[in-house]
Amino acid sequence: MTPTAPPPKTSSYIGPLLIIAALFSIFGFLTWLNSVLIAFFKEAFSLSTVGSNLVAFAFFISYTLMAIPSSAVLKRTGFKNGMSLGLIVMAVGTLIFVPAAKAVSYPLFLLGLFLIGIGMTVLQTASNPYATIIGPRESAAQRISFLGIANKLAGIGSQLIFGHLLLSGSENLTGAESLARLVTPYLFLTGVLVAVAVLIRFSNLPEVSEEQNDTPNDVATHDSVWQFPNLVLGVLALFCYVGAEVIAGDTIINYGKALGFDNAEAKYFTTYTLYGLLAGYLLGIFLIPRYVSQQTALRFGAAYGLVLTTATLLTSGFTSVLCVALLGFGLAPIWPALWPLALNRLGRFTKIGSALLIMGISGGALLPLVHGYLTDTYSPQIAYAMLLPLFGFILYYAVSGHKRNSW
Repeated sequence: MTPTAPPPKTSSYIGPLLIIAALFSIFGFLTWLNSVLIAFFKEAFSLSTVGSNLVAFAFFISYTLMAIPSSAVLKRTGFKNGMSLGLIVMAVGTLIFVPAAKAVSYPLFLLGLFLIGIGMTVLQTASNPYATIIGPRESAAQRISFLGIANKLAGIGSQLIFGHLLLSGSENLTGAESLARLVTPYLFLTGVLVAVAVLIRFSNLPEVSEEQNDTPNDVATHDSVWQFPNLVLGVLALFCYVGAEVIAGDTIINYGKALGFDNAEAKYFTTYTLYGLLAGYLLGIFLIPRYVSQQTALRFGAAYGLVLTTATLLTSGFTSVLCVALLGFGLAPIWPALWPLALNRLGRFTKIGSALLIMGISGGALLPLVHGYLTDTYSPQIAYAMLLPLFGFILYYAVSGHKRNSW
C-alpha cells in the first residue's frame, strides 16, 4: 500500500479538495444522466416503468456487490491509485454503450451501466472518506457540500446536454435511430474518463491516514465495525436517502409525462430537482458549521422531506411535479451530514465503514423498482407515498440514532 502522510492542514487541503471536486463532477454527470436514460430507454425499447427503472437498478446495485471488495482494493492501492482504477473501469462501461447501440441491446446497455457503477463504487469508497478526514471533522459537512455543488452542477449539465440530445424529437425516430445518438457522446465520455484517470495517477494527491479518526476509547473497546451503532444505523439512513434522491430526480420526467407534459417540457424537470439540491449545498457551505450543526442540518432535511412529500400527494398537475423537484433542497444537507456522523470515531475501521456506507447507495437500485411497481399498480402520484417512511427513518437517525455508542 502507498505510504501514508500526515493529514493536510487547512491551508494545504484546498488543492486535493479541488481534485476530489473534479471527481464529484464526473459522479454527478454520469449519475444524473440516468434520469434521461430512463425516459429515453422507456421510449426506445417500449418498456414498462419497472423495466425502464432497471437503469437505476443496474447502476446502483454494483454499490452493494462491490463496496466491500472496493475497500479491499483500497487497502492495497491507497486512495489515489484506487481512484484512478475506478475511472478506468468506468471508461470500460461507457465504451460498452457503443456496441450496445449498434446491436440495439438493452441488456448490453445495462451491463455498461453496471460497470460504470462498479468503477464509481471504487471512486466513492475512496473519495468520500478522503474528503471527511482530510481536514477538521467539524467542517466535514461543509467540504462535502462543496463537493456536492460540483456534483450537481455537472448533473445539471448532463440534463441540458443529453436531455436535448436524446429526448428532443425522439418521438419521430425508430428505436435504432434513437440509440445511434448515443455513440459519439459516449465515445467522448470514454476519452474523458481515461484522461482523468491518467491525471489522477500522476497527480500530487497526498495519501491521508485513517488513523487520525481514532480516539483512545474506541481503539480500546471496539474490535469490530459492527460495534458502532452510529455507522450501522447510518448505512440504513443512507439507503433511505439515496433511494429518495434517485426517486426524486430520476422518476420526475416520467411522472411529468404521465400527467400530460410532453418531452419538450418534461426533459427539464430533473434540472429543477438539481437546482434545489444546488441551492441546499450552497446554503450548507455558508451555514455549516458556523451557524448550524451537522445534526441540525440533517434534522431539517428529513423534516422538510416529509412536508414536501405530503404536498406532492395532496396537489396536482405542475404543482405536484414542482413539489417533487423541491425535495432536492431538503435532500441536499442529508448526504454531507450523514457521512461524518456515521464515520465518527471509527479510526482504523474507516475504510470498511466507508465501504458499508457505499453499500447503502444500493437504495438507489432497489427503491426505484418499488416505486416503479407502485406506479404501474396504483398511480404515479400514490407511488411517492413510499418516501414518507424513508424520510421518517432519516429523521430518527438525525434526532437520536447517530448518538448511540452501543447496542
